[in-house]
Amino acid sequence: MKKVLILANNSIGLYNFRFELIKELIKQKYEVYFSLPEKVDDEKVQLIIKAGAKHIQTHINRRGINPFEDWKLIKEYKKMITEVNPDLLLTYTIKPNVYGTYAANKINVPVIMNITGIGTSLTNSKLKKIVINLYKYACKKAKFVFFQNKSNYTLFISNKIVSQDKTVILPGSGVNTNKFIPVTKTKEDEKIRFLFIGRLMKEKGIEEYLEVAETLSTKYANIEFQILGSFEEEKYKVIILNNKNKQIKYLGVSNDVRTEIREVDCIVNSSYHEGMSNILLEGAAMGKPLIASNIPGCKEIIEDGHNGYLFEVKTTTSLEKKLIQFIELDKKEKENMGKRSRIKVKAEFDRNIVINNYMKVIKYILNKGR
Repeated sequence: MKKVLILANNSIGLYNFRFELIKELIKQKYEVYFSLPEKVDDEKVQLIIKAGAKHIQTHINRRGINPFEDWKLIKEYKKMITEVNPDLLLTYTIKPNVYGTYAANKINVPVIMNITGIGTSLTNSKLKKIVINLYKYACKKAKFVFFQNKSNYTLFISNKIVSQDKTVILPGSGVNTNKFIPVTKTKEDEKIRFLFIGRLMKEKGIEEYLEVAETLSTKYANIEFQILGSFEEEKYKVIILNNKNKQIKYLGVSNDVRTEIREVDCIVNSSYHEGMSNILLEGAAMGKPLIASNIPGCKEIIEDGHNGYLFEVKTTTSLEKKLIQFIELDKKEKENMGKRSRIKVKAEFDRNIVINNYMKVIKYILNKGR
């Protein structure tokens, strides 16, 4: 039985976006191991274990830049890979991609890497050169590299970080269109509800969303701005939890975002960077109109004026204008916009497209040999 080891940086992302791939690997008789920072009693970890995969806890600081911490992670990866002795390594996000590939290369284990997005790492001038050099090494050693949008792909190709012959652009992580389906709201009223879902940090555009929510709630009594997600930066905890505006509602975190998506009229993603926005994909699959920053990872999912609106990133006036456009649509136009969202993601972003691409490359690498 061939062994596959997956390196990722959090259980929620692995479960929400890669679970179907894990199940397919197990179904096709691969022995699957997965490495995460979460302990075995974590809820998502337990769900992956129950599917038949084996858990290994690895200490990883997602956003830390301490070189000593990172060196310890490399040593941990090398020890783990040696002990598991996988036939193939699958990696996601920058640290597993770079350090996992480095460790695997030392013991001749092939790697399939997934560039899930570049965040600030390649836009921050202080980090850019370091990250490019790290990725150049990792991509050179990886057997194959998947990208989640054309912009990230072009950036890597133009900077000669990766060779074109071992790359494919995926439709993000895809979305399970059988799990995320249109569902009738539990209550119908005249209120228009917007929903922001994401880690609460500056890079996700929470400041712009809050600012426009404050402005528009003074103009429209029938709108509500909902926020769902964990506090990644402490200052937003203070701002949001102490907010006195009753039209802005913090919903906490969710084990199943379908519950919250179901009850709203529109999904808003004001992020500065995306690989491919899973929140937009999930909202669209549930038949919701979308409003998002006009950036790679969002603009592929939204056809402006067709299934939602795109606004100028980091620009509150542009976001406000698009929200007003949506508010002033009649009920039927809003419904049709949502229906078009569902049609688009089913055709272009179904998760089976991602799984089929992965299985094709996995079989090619393993059949070809190391």
